[in-house]
Amino acid sequence: MAREKEIEIQTRLGKQRILPSKVIYFPRGIMGFENQHEFTLLKLREDAPFLVLQSIDDARLGLLVADPYSFLSDYQIKVSDAEQKLLRLRNIRQVAVLVTVSIPPGQPDKTALNLSGPILVNHEAKLGLQVPQVEGKYPAQVYVHPQNETKVAAADARHPDDGGAENW
Repeated sequence: MAREKEIEIQTRLGKQRILPSKVIYFPRGIMGFENQHEFTLLKLREDAPFLVLQSIDDARLGLLVADPYSFLSDYQIKVSDAEQKLLRLRNIRQVAVLVTVSIPPGQPDKTALNLSGPILVNHEAKLGLQVPQVEGKYPAQVYVHPQNETKVAAADARHPDDGGAENW
């Protein structure tokens, strides 16, 4: 079997080498970056709860993301039939759910998860899609630190499908 040749991409964190099989195609791009279609997930550290959804073509475009179920065990999203078809979903185990994370400069205690725009990744088909949640039972943002306004579930809660981002 031939070994896959790594590609080198530029990021704000410096040069990164990734396998082409780790490239995720977003047919609609990401909100605000609709012209960017190819991304990959980069680990910041092995023990960190966050990943970077990094554009392959734009070194400046890297979004901090996290598995929402690590913080909020009962998080639920609605995915339309059309969105499932676009993602080529046959089974819920094919998908990882991610949300963007915001950390205000100098205020890590105000780290928040954006629950209104989850990002779904079919890790088998290497397809991604941001799925806005218009009518959800959750606020747009949830703080990850319990001392803030919204209390969240314990950090050791896990997504029930075991198909999370750790597969990357």
